[in-house]
Amino acid sequence: MIKERMTPEELAKLTGYSRQTINKWVRKEGWVTSPKPGVQGGKARVVHINEQVREFIRNARRAADATLYADASLDTSLDVLLVTLAKEMTPSEQKQLTSLLMREGISGLLQRLGIRGREK
Repeated sequence: MIKERMTPEELAKLTGYSRQTINKWVRKEGWVTSPKPGVQGGKARVVHINEQVREFIRNARRAADATLYADASLDTSLDVLLVTLAKEMTPSEQKQLTSLLMREGISGLLQRLGIRGREK
């Protein structure tokens, strides 16, 4: 979720870049910032989310998605396939799958899929 003001750490989580990279962009692009309330020393800042910052976030997400799909097409390892699958699910589907995994664990999921419990 994009808020009106965000810390570089929040932007880093949202875009996949490091906090240091976000801080570099803040300085380079001249993004509007203000001191983070409640933090002493004056170093902690929050970035005001204007259209320029929103465009950066959108582009970063697109680049990450393109990289993920390019990697996924080359890499058929289980972890890449699962991440790709999760990204293609709707938020509702993600929530339901998460709930199922929390409730039944991996054993329950594998049994539902008919993978566990079969004798070979």
